[in-house]
Amino acid sequence: MTRKPYPSDLTDREWALLEPLIPSTKPGGRPASIPRREIVNALLYVLCQGTSWRALPHDFPHWKTVYEYFRLWKKTGVWEKASQKLVRTYRSLDGRNEDPSAAVLDSQSVKTTQKGG
Repeated sequence: MTRKPYPSDLTDREWALLEPLIPSTKPGGRPASIPRREIVNALLYVLCQGTSWRALPHDFPHWKTVYEYFRLWKKTGVWEKASQKLVRTYRSLDGRNEDPSAAVLDSQSVKTTQKGG
């Protein structure tokens, strides 16, 4: 049974870029019962909607499952590697050097004391 798509769902093109960066099931282990794409779509739903894990709609995998994958992939550096890969890919597609040569820090986001001392 397929569900209706949410605006936060990955397109086929986006999934084609991200899929190689998402770990597959371990060899010799139990076959995955939940497609990795559905887990990523559920993660994106939580991020885009700003909702709590427990408020994840019922047509996604169970919130605990999604949260456990999120934590595991965070701990193993999947999100950092995916972010770096996507930035490099889009910079290259934009005709720019894959690695940025400069960064900008916004001083307004740094809180100071009342007296500014």
